[in-house]
Amino acid sequence: MAEYSHVEMIAYTGSRVLEDETIVFVGTGLPIVAAAYAQYTHAPGLLMIYEAGSLAPILDMGMPLSVGDTRAGRKATFLKGLCSAFELTQRGYADYAFIGGAQIDMYGNLCSTMQGDDYGKPRVRFPGSGGAGAMAANCEKTIAIMVLEKRRFVKQLDFVTSIGFGDGSPDYREKAGVMGSGPYRVITNQALFGFCEDTRRMKLLEVKPGVKPSDIQDLVEFELIIPSDVKDMKEPSEEDLRILRDEIDKEGYFLKRQVQK
Repeated sequence: MAEYSHVEMIAYTGSRVLEDETIVFVGTGLPIVAAAYAQYTHAPGLLMIYEAGSLAPILDMGMPLSVGDTRAGRKATFLKGLCSAFELTQRGYADYAFIGGAQIDMYGNLCSTMQGDDYGKPRVRFPGSGGAGAMAANCEKTIAIMVLEKRRFVKQLDFVTSIGFGDGSPDYREKAGVMGSGPYRVITNQALFGFCEDTRRMKLLEVKPGVKPSDIQDLVEFELIIPSDVKDMKEPSEEDLRILRDEIDKEGYFLKRQVQK
């Protein structure tokens, strides 16, 4: 099997979740790589919304380096600015929100704001929501993408930036006044997670070959739902990696970033 990095596995797995003929609101970072790879390979009809205001660009001038990159508007069917992009989600024109985060809890709520007990003096200040909070509130399903570490998969968020299933109660999202069905998948370098329909708790779906479900549980603060039919994650082939490295992210802008300990 070809050798690949954590971020390459995350990007590849993220692309597998995206389906042809669907609309995804793409967040900054690895979601851009995953969506571009999906459109290049198995999902040519994948339509992307970028926060700066474009819908359905064709990425034939290379991968955008941000959601405001002019390449994200290339051959777009709609290009009317940030407010109009979010209006599309409020009108129901986004199957997926594809976002990142620094922390996640068992109900798919995400923090990308801070780490620490004091908002005024946090241990770490993250970039914040950007558009992720509105994306998680308005798009039909939310896909989160992050490295699997215990410091990230926590019992209690330090700050709720992007809403998931809240406290897990059946009507939480409805009472909160948000749309969509909520968290759908959580993509990591060692596991793929979904959510239980009945309890709305995070559920293990796939693990990296050679890794046991118990190993994944050890990397998560809260108790996972672990069914008996957990599958092995599909690993990228040499050709998959060639496309990611040489066709999608040629400069290694995202794929060569190091995971910070």
